[in-house]
Amino acid sequence: MSLMSFYDARDSAYKDPFGAVTAGTDVSLSIRVPRAQAVSHAFLCVSFEFDRESAEILMDWCGLDRDEDVYRAVLPTTGRLGPVWYRFRVERFDRSDLHIGVNTETMDGKGISSEEILPPFQLTVYDEALFVPDWYGRGITYHIFPDRFRRTDVPDPAGLVGRRVVHEDWDDVPDFKPDEHGEIHNRDFFGGSLAGVREKLPYLASLGVTTLYFSPIFEAASNHRYDTADYKRVDPMFGSTEAFSELCRAARALDIRVMLDGVFNHTGFDSRYFNGRGTYDEVGAFQSKESPYYNWYDFQEWPHRYASWWGIYTLPQVNESNSDYLKYIIEDDDSVIRHWLRAGASAWRLDVADELPDDFLVRLRAAARAEAADAVIIGEVWEDASHKTAYGVRRRYLLGHELDGVMNYPFRNALLGYLLGGDAVRFRCEMETLRENYPAPVFYSLMNIVGTHDTPRALTVLGVDESLYGRPREERAAYTLPPERYARACARLKLASLIQYAFPGSPCVYYGDEAGMEGFEDPFNRRGFPWDREDASLTSWYTALGACRRRHEALQSGALSYLQAEGPLLAFARTAPGEYLAAVTNRAETACPCSLPWPAAAARDLLSGEVFTARDGVVSPAMGPLRGRLLLAEPGAAGGRSG
Repeated sequence: MSLMSFYDARDSAYKDPFGAVTAGTDVSLSIRVPRAQAVSHAFLCVSFEFDRESAEILMDWCGLDRDEDVYRAVLPTTGRLGPVWYRFRVERFDRSDLHIGVNTETMDGKGISSEEILPPFQLTVYDEALFVPDWYGRGITYHIFPDRFRRTDVPDPAGLVGRRVVHEDWDDVPDFKPDEHGEIHNRDFFGGSLAGVREKLPYLASLGVTTLYFSPIFEAASNHRYDTADYKRVDPMFGSTEAFSELCRAARALDIRVMLDGVFNHTGFDSRYFNGRGTYDEVGAFQSKESPYYNWYDFQEWPHRYASWWGIYTLPQVNESNSDYLKYIIEDDDSVIRHWLRAGASAWRLDVADELPDDFLVRLRAAARAEAADAVIIGEVWEDASHKTAYGVRRRYLLGHELDGVMNYPFRNALLGYLLGGDAVRFRCEMETLRENYPAPVFYSLMNIVGTHDTPRALTVLGVDESLYGRPREERAAYTLPPERYARACARLKLASLIQYAFPGSPCVYYGDEAGMEGFEDPFNRRGFPWDREDASLTSWYTALGACRRRHEALQSGALSYLQAEGPLLAFARTAPGEYLAAVTNRAETACPCSLPWPAAAARDLLSGEVFTARDGVVSPAMGPLRGRLLLAEPGAAGGRSG
């Protein structure tokens, strides 16, 4: 017996309503069992994870539909939050014990066997009070690594925290070789600045960007600044608080908001709080147990043995439950969270959210919303966040009190897998699983990524021979795709971005992907933006996609449905009142036949201008090799191609 013959959680005939539900919603669940299986009873077996309770519900027999028995039960969710795991169990008659004329109701359990017929399914139950501001998910995010986007002059590092060096040549390869102790300190800077970002705001607006997501901008000893030295000070090489506020105001005038990166699991060794090198006049935890910051840290043997993130001594880990730390980051009137929202930020992205306790996240989001009612909190979570377990604890990220969305690494993985030869049906299956598991407001507020500062560049992934990943770093540092591979990678990146911009959630562009930047892992994925050497074809493509996203409501908030997902062809529709659009991609290097159900007389490709006429409710756009289309349903147009 196949699974789908029994139950399909994505079909309202089996499960209603679809996907995650608010607490208090009654969920109707039905199964169909072939009469030939001789089932006597069916049961719904339920486990409420956070309540640590289980229940078994006898399902009602609802009749015979052709040759299948239909059983139904209602699952109440009143007072429940979190993952609910459910499965089905049936009891069967032993056919050898069945005889003509025997009353099966009086068999007293004789000849009856019990069997679970399906694996467990997940139902996410979340708080009906969940509110996610929709401005983020509707728009387009642009991820800037601050030191490498744009500089207006070569800065002088004298007197700044850390032993910094600055590259005179913007096009240098970032330092990647370890020192004599085998350590890489990330102390080389290129001098990207707030002034440089502000200078390029018109460019970002032309791409349709609505959110600027900055990797950390606060003072730190390293170029990546994930080793925070001062949470309330912009790194002087990058700018100042005043410059930040001016940037936010200028960006808002162009309908662009700013998202900051909060690194609250650890600080820098070279920080005013830990002060491991005595850089700051203030007494840090490393200098004295009397330091106001001493209790922030977990010392096993003061001062040299302490908890650190992944054992990296330059990143001493904080105790997020410490009352003084909570006040400083979250609860004081001028806490870090409130301070930067007042300075002009609109959102926070939380680094290593898995390392932050649930209570910390609850308090942080509450403080952010108290300061700005439409503040958005996005977490760095690499897996399905609806059932993530971190350090043995099932997390509560998406239930209405912690995160508004997460970085969508499952989207990236599924998308790249499809484009590199995978079956479109797998992409659909993995994305539908997310759509089932995530509350709808969260699903529409995901940060949909193709690449980040933590991954190789998208172009490199989409074009490189995989054997090169194992080559020496010197080779990877100097590597660029040869022309044929570069052309193929660009074609694939265009397909990736088309799917990204048409999918629910905010498409997030890692700076320079739209310009043709390449690079393997950190730091090769963090080179300086190639101003005046951009790939004009890619930039024009991203600009066109941005215009479509901002112009069409269906792409911002419309319902999602799949039209075709098989082999190399992926097609899905986004619909809103008065609008019907479809993204169609062929990842094969040969032409692929395509016929789609169509609700209008014609389909116009918003990216090429071509028009295809529908016949008998079907449109057949030509899908050449590595071809993508964004089709808009509209009345028939003269001169259109037949479908």
